[in-house]
Amino acid sequence: MPEEFDPKQMIERFAERAASVKRRQIPPVEGEARREFIRQAEVDFRDFAMLADATAELVDGVLVLRVDLRPSS
Repeated sequence: MPEEFDPKQMIERFAERAASVKRRQIPPVEGEARREFIRQAEVDFRDFAMLADATAELVDGVLVLRVDLRPSS
């Protein structure tokens, strides 16, 4: 029997991916390649962190993610 999908574990994996991006070393590249690497790391972190902050549930076999994008007060 295949392992059941656990949305909470998925959220935890995204949190670990966000943390990994923060720990990522910048390779020895210069100029435009360096700027592109940094830009991509920023996008990766934002996406992974956003999903790590989501609440997730399975509703009738559909994965539902709720991400509150409202500015914090």
